[in-house]
Amino acid sequence: MSRSRRILVVAAGIAAASLALAGCSAGTSGGSSPSADSGYVTPGKLTIGTAEPAYSPWVLDDKPQSGKGFEAAVAYAVADKLGFTKSDVTWVRSTFDQAIAPGPKTFDFNLQQFSITDERKKAVDFSSPYYETSQVVVTTAASPAAKATSIADLKKLSIGAQTATTSFDAAEKQIAPSGGVQAFNSNDDAKLALENKQVDAIVVDLPTAFYLRDAELTDGKIVGQLPKAAGQQGDQFGLVLAKDSPLTTKVSKAVDALRSDGTLDKLAAQWLAADGNAPVLK
Repeated sequence: MSRSRRILVVAAGIAAASLALAGCSAGTSGGSSPSADSGYVTPGKLTIGTAEPAYSPWVLDDKPQSGKGFEAAVAYAVADKLGFTKSDVTWVRSTFDQAIAPGPKTFDFNLQQFSITDERKKAVDFSSPYYETSQVVVTTAASPAAKATSIADLKKLSIGAQTATTSFDAAEKQIAPSGGVQAFNSNDDAKLALENKQVDAIVVDLPTAFYLRDAELTDGKIVGQLPKAAGQQGDQFGLVLAKDSPLTTKVSKAVDALRSDGTLDKLAAQWLAADGNAPVLK
């Protein structure tokens, strides 16, 4: 064999070995890399949706990319379980209604306190729950509701809640005020109505209730939690994905792993800790 031919053979062998090594190194911990998986909006990136704006304690300072706030922290924890680094995460914004509407999505998953319901499952997929909460009545010291100590005390008052939410459903079913529940497009609108004395109290989830009381309302007060029916679970929040997304099972496994290893509890304690429990109304 000539010297030049030997060089060509050796070069070909090196190239083949390099390709084999590249194939072995692909992926994380022996699995396929995220970029090799189908179903992501952008290959090699994890696109996460949240609200515009996103509020504390879910996202601090409307900056989900900081990872500060309960849902921002959960999002990055899920990303890590899926094999993405923080720099691989891209954030997009959507309204609450846009995220749970049927049709294609601009995100891989979205989180903005979406309660898991059978009705919503007809249009979108949900991951397993990452948080469970209860519904709470919030008011101000100047309102007649400030003296309420029971469900009966609230029935004769004006109660408001964000429309198309489990807070609204709970207000209708568990309080059933004589004048009906006043519907608002957002919790911000409901809070403004409370401040302007258009309603006597509003119903929101527990973490939002503490935030409204401590940071948003003047002389805010938590009246108490609405009771749960026997055997009834609390309001469960899930990550929203497009209907029949190929990522749903994988994302749910990531959430389940975070629950099993205690991460979700630690993040809830860090970002949603409150200075005492609201009493349960009877």
